[in-house]
Amino acid sequence: MSDRDLRELGELLDALPADPDIETLVANDAEFHARIAAGSGNPVLCSLLETLSTRTQKARAWRGLTQSDAVDRTLREHREIYQAMLRRDPEAARSWATVHIAGVEDWLASTLPTANG
Repeated sequence: MSDRDLRELGELLDALPADPDIETLVANDAEFHARIAAGSGNPVLCSLLETLSTRTQKARAWRGLTQSDAVDRTLREHREIYQAMLRRDPEAARSWATVHIAGVEDWLASTLPTANG
């Protein structure tokens, strides 16, 4: 991502209040991920993310309402991803993104009913 794109990504994060409501957080979360995907220059990734983002809006809001640390965790992980990107450290950014996604996967696995149950 260009320096300008990174600066604007930081401004997006800074625009969130300290204790955002769920709708604001989910909208900011979707925009954060969309900007990173766009910065990758990969149109397939952008299309995939757009499809997933649209389909997971309600689940993200539900997580924010039901998981006690979801908001703080999301904000902290976004900041870590952003800081790694600012340092131009792709391994750290990738690692934080993996942590971020794994947390959502764990929550989904513990929340959604299983196919057998």
